[in-house]
Amino acid sequence: MRLTKQTNYAIRMMMYCDSNEGLSRVSAIASFYDLSEQFLMKILQTLTKSGLVESVRGRNGGIRLARPASEIGLGEIVRATEDNFELAECFQDGEAACPLVSSCGLNKALGEALGAFFKVLDGYTLADLTNNERNLHILLQLDASKHIPLKANA
Repeated sequence: MRLTKQTNYAIRMMMYCDSNEGLSRVSAIASFYDLSEQFLMKILQTLTKSGLVESVRGRNGGIRLARPASEIGLGEIVRATEDNFELAECFQDGEAACPLVSSCGLNKALGEALGAFFKVLDGYTLADLTNNERNLHILLQLDASKHIPLKANA
């Protein structure tokens, strides 16, 4: 399974917000990660709709986490930002041509694997990701001139 670029940067956007005191600006986050603001705005819509991030309007507005980072599970973020968890054609509603769909051992194995994937993700919070001393040092710099290009890892 591979997470989308949207999910990758949704997590990173939230890590930025957790590491920044006060409100964060999308323009600053975009500069920090060397991404387009338009791309991050699309992600922001998903995160606010899911109740993970709050948007504050106005001249001094910005975004912030809707809850403490210790209360936001990594699995929750992934579920909110990924559109599809179908690991094989068989999982697609009504489109499988296989006559074994309802009794196939592969479906059972893949279903268990997906469950294990989320069990691991659910064991981590956003705070777990940002409380790493090295990450915290880098994230606290939050200086656009010292951005971290992560495109190769997306």
